[in-house]
Amino acid sequence: MSGHGTPIPMISRPCGPLKGEAHVPGDKSISHRSLILGALSVGETRITGLLEGDDVLDTAKAMRSFGAQVTQHGPGEWSVKGVGVGGFAEPDHVIDCGNSGTGVRLIMGSMATSPITATFTGDASLNSRPMARITDPLALFGCRAVGREGGRLPMTLVGAADPVPVRYTTPVPSAQVKSAVLLAGLNAPGETVVIEKEATRDHTERMLAGFGAEIRIEETEAGRVITLKGQPELVPQDITVPRDPSSAAFPVCAAIIVPGSDVLVPNIGLNPTRAGLFFTLQEMGADLTFENIREEGGEPVADLRAKYSPDLKGIAVPPARAASMIDEYPVLSVVASFAQGVTDMQGVKELRVKESDRIDAMAVGLRAAGVAVDEGEDWWKINGLGHGNVPGGALVETRLDHRIAMAFAVMGMATQKPMKLDDGGPITTSFPIFENLMADLGAQLVRSNG
Repeated sequence: MSGHGTPIPMISRPCGPLKGEAHVPGDKSISHRSLILGALSVGETRITGLLEGDDVLDTAKAMRSFGAQVTQHGPGEWSVKGVGVGGFAEPDHVIDCGNSGTGVRLIMGSMATSPITATFTGDASLNSRPMARITDPLALFGCRAVGREGGRLPMTLVGAADPVPVRYTTPVPSAQVKSAVLLAGLNAPGETVVIEKEATRDHTERMLAGFGAEIRIEETEAGRVITLKGQPELVPQDITVPRDPSSAAFPVCAAIIVPGSDVLVPNIGLNPTRAGLFFTLQEMGADLTFENIREEGGEPVADLRAKYSPDLKGIAVPPARAASMIDEYPVLSVVASFAQGVTDMQGVKELRVKESDRIDAMAVGLRAAGVAVDEGEDWWKINGLGHGNVPGGALVETRLDHRIAMAFAVMGMATQKPMKLDDGGPITTSFPIFENLMADLGAQLVRSNG
C-alpha cells in the first residue's frame, strides 16, 4: 500500500501521439536545500517555483519544528525566516520525513552539530532504508545516533555539543552523504573536508556558496576535494527553483517511445551532475534537442524537445555516468525495452538501496511485461525488443517507490497491452501533477478499481 494512505491502482494504456508542453515541477533536490539553507540563514529567504510534493512539504514541516518560520504565499511561492547556523531549537515531537531519503539525510546533517536531540521516522519504505551511511560520518563530528537494528528509522540523533571538523572520504558516490557531512560542517569550527572519488550532483556546493559560505573545490588524484570553512553567517537569498530534470525524464522518455509524439519540456535544469540521462538517450539515437540554453541562478537551464524516435539502439552506459543519472535508470530501462539490442548498465549498486531495490523492482516488472533482463549486484542488462514489439499486459508492484510507478506508467503508453500498477499513490511524493500533465499530453493513464 501507499506510504501515505490507501493504495491507488492505475492502468496505463497504449495511446496516440503525445503532443504539447510539459511544465514539470520544480527541482526536488534544490527545493529541499532551499528550505534547509534558508532555515540556517539569518533573515528571510524567498523561494519561487518550490516543488510542492510530499517529500518537500515534509522538509518544510521539519524546518518549522526546528524553529524556522516557513510560510507559503501562493503556488510555489514560499519564504523562510531562518535561525542561523547553530540556531536550531530542539523539536518537541518526532520529525516525520515521509518517503524522502534526501530529506531525512540532509536534515540529520543540518542538526548533527547542534546540542539538541531529535527523533526521525518515515513511511514503511523510508523506515526500511539504511541510515548508517549518514550516521557513521556524523559520529565523527561527535553526534550520537540510536535506531533500530541495521541502522534504520525510527532513529534518535543527539547532536554534538562540542563538534569538531572532519575529513571524510565518501565510500560510495552519494550526494546525500556528501551533503549531510557538509551541512554538519557548517556548525563545526575550522575546515570540514569531503573527498569524493566520483563527482555527484553538486547543488549543495553551489547553493552553500550562493548563501555566503566559504567553500572551495579542487580536482586531485584522490578525487574531488571539497573544503568548507565552518561557522559562517549564511545570507538569505531569493531563489528561483529550476524545473526538475528527474521529473522531466518521464514525459521526455514517453515522447521518445510513443509513435508520432513531439513534446516540449521547458526550463529544465541541465546541471552536468544531473543530466546524464539526456546524453544517454541521444547516444541511443533519441530525437532529443536542447533549445534556448541559458543560465539561471548559477544553474544551466534549457528547454527540451523530445520526439518519437523509431531507431533506438541499445548501448553500454558508461559507469562513470551513473552518479549523474542514478534516479533515471528505471525509466531508462523502459526506453531500452523499445530499443534494438542490449542496453548495459554497470556501476549502479546504489539502486539497490533507494526507496526500493530498483534493479529488482524493474527487472521483475519488465520480465512480466515480456522483456528479458539480466542482473547482478552492481549491473543489469535490458534485451530490447524494438518499437511495437513489447507485449506489456502485466500487473506490477510499485513497492512504495514513485519512480518505479512512473516508469511503468510510461511503459504502458507504448506496449501492446496496458500496464497495471498496484499502487500509483507514491507518485505524489515527487510529481503531484504527473497524472494531469500526462493526460494533457494525450496519455491514457487512469485510476482503476484494482
